Amino acid sequence: FLEMLSNPMLIPVQGTLNVVMNQNVTLSCHSDSGSPPVRYTLFKCSQKVSTLNMPDLTPGLFNLTINSASDMGEYKCKAENNNSSGGKYSNSLNFTLIEPISKPVLSSPTSQAKKGQNVTLFCLSENGSLPISYIFFKGRKSISPPVKMQKREAAVIFLFINSPSDFGTYKCRAENSFCNNTKYSNSFNFTLEEERSHSQPLIISLGLILLLLVIGFALAIPFFIIPSYKASE
Repeated sequence: FLEMLSNPMLIPVQGTLNVVMNQNVTLSCHSDSGSPPVRYTLFKCSQKVSTLNMPDLTPGLFNLTINSASDMGEYKCKAENNNSSGGKYSNSLNFTLIEPISKPVLSSPTSQAKKGQNVTLFCLSENGSLPISYIFFKGRKSISPPVKMQKREAAVIFLFINSPSDFGTYKCRAENSFCNNTKYSNSFNFTLEEERSHSQPLIISLGLILLLLVIGFALAIPFFIIPSYKASE
């Protein structure tokens, strides 16, 4: 007596449907009940990809290589035995192409700051699949919770320069859903802005007064000096 096969389950052996270009992946198609032998057929977008004949109820393992965007299509498998009329179909699977992130860039509108000043830091990874999570650091200590960006925009942190220690080395870290793909940015340091001397505004004011006196003297020559000289002649 031949028992009908159960609907097979199609699962990724690597545990995730997130893939990168040129990655080798394995799909497992398995009916856990029914009479062997079993013939498993893998389909991509209703097109036959490969067939495996299994003598028992062990899973059929299909090895694939993701070479292009067309390999992201919908996958299903079919299980058949000698008691099947048309076979049983599995669930469908779709791969998601994940692009590794590039090294993020940490920047600020200003590189100089003084005590009591508010400053801003931006962290952006130009490449990599979204969303991307960013964390800011000062030295080795994190100074922000993870900031998840759904768009290709920089994560932002606002800082208050309150002490000399706030001029330390800053970095940021970026990561996305691609495994083991964490990247750290360049280092960024604020430099202490030199405060202007209190005497500098006084010097500038005196210089302006002197300049005005010279201009006034030059304008007075045609009206006072030259007529006085002619009168004396």
